[in-house]
Amino acid sequence: MAEVDRALDASANRAAEGLRTLEDAARFSLDRPDLVERCKSLRHRVRSAMERLPAGRAIAHRDAAGDAGAAVRGPREADREGVRGVAVAASRRAIEALRSLEEFGKLVDAGFSAECAAVRYAAYDLERDVTLAFGSPARFQPRLCLLLTEALCRHPWKQVLAAAIDGGTDMVQVREKAMETRDLLRRVREVIDLSRPRGVRVIVNDRADLAMAAGADGVHLGTTDLPLMEARRLTGTAPLLGASTHDLGEAAAAVEAGADLCGVGAMFATSLKPDRVPSGPAYLRAFVERFPRTPHLAIGGIGEWNIHELVDAGARGVAVSSAICAADDPAAVAASLCRALPVAAALTAP
Repeated sequence: MAEVDRALDASANRAAEGLRTLEDAARFSLDRPDLVERCKSLRHRVRSAMERLPAGRAIAHRDAAGDAGAAVRGPREADREGVRGVAVAASRRAIEALRSLEEFGKLVDAGFSAECAAVRYAAYDLERDVTLAFGSPARFQPRLCLLLTEALCRHPWKQVLAAAIDGGTDMVQVREKAMETRDLLRRVREVIDLSRPRGVRVIVNDRADLAMAAGADGVHLGTTDLPLMEARRLTGTAPLLGASTHDLGEAAAAVEAGADLCGVGAMFATSLKPDRVPSGPAYLRAFVERFPRTPHLAIGGIGEWNIHELVDAGARGVAVSSAICAADDPAAVAASLCRALPVAAALTAP
């Protein structure tokens, strides 16, 4: 039975190591105490399960130097895409190790094997929640997002879009609430054709289905739109998911659900939503303090005349509509807004 004890010892170590790595990712990158506690709980359950076995027998059979698999490395062993990649690899390592514990444990103790199976199923849910909390691998902090609505444009919309990109816009949200679905699909594809070759991300307001059909980079969802979790089930983790927030409660819910980008507002009175009571720069300041690693866009009534108030409150990115769409010189306005924002706005999130 020496080979069984060696397998149990090695698998228990792998499971604990994977869960600890996942715990550190949740702790230091996601700032999620709830996920940290779940990782820690599963580690302790693995340790407690091992205590069901004869004391010291598994570790007594440990032979790291003679382990045939010690020097074996997969082709992607050193390939990790940021903290998110580390967390995903760690969760899979832990789950695979738990399966090994369960199977070899059947040869030793049925209760031990059953507990390892229960921990494995809990780890599946943990993997899901951590993966969704990290959101899209494409997550980044935009600097200037143009909310493109043709009816607000002083010049032809294509001309406005090109000028805004010339001025530094790095994201475009297609916002055409009154447009029929087929026309909107055509419009989004046109915006993508004009924007993507210049490195500008394109997202769609409200419509996750249409964003997927058009091949957009993501979708922005309001508080009454499709819930973020349901949107993830539709889109997967590749597209960006933005969420509107108006207070810290909504922000916390959006971050926990894995929003890649939070709209923070309204900062000031806005013609897009005249009935919305502005949350003001105080909410932006509170958001940045509470969620410093979450990409955001301050939104609502923003222009050259008040951008500095938002920068003072910690804004790294803003979303604007009329200030650019209705401008005589959209490129100049976009450039002015970009100059006011900190250069650090271009940094990506993990």
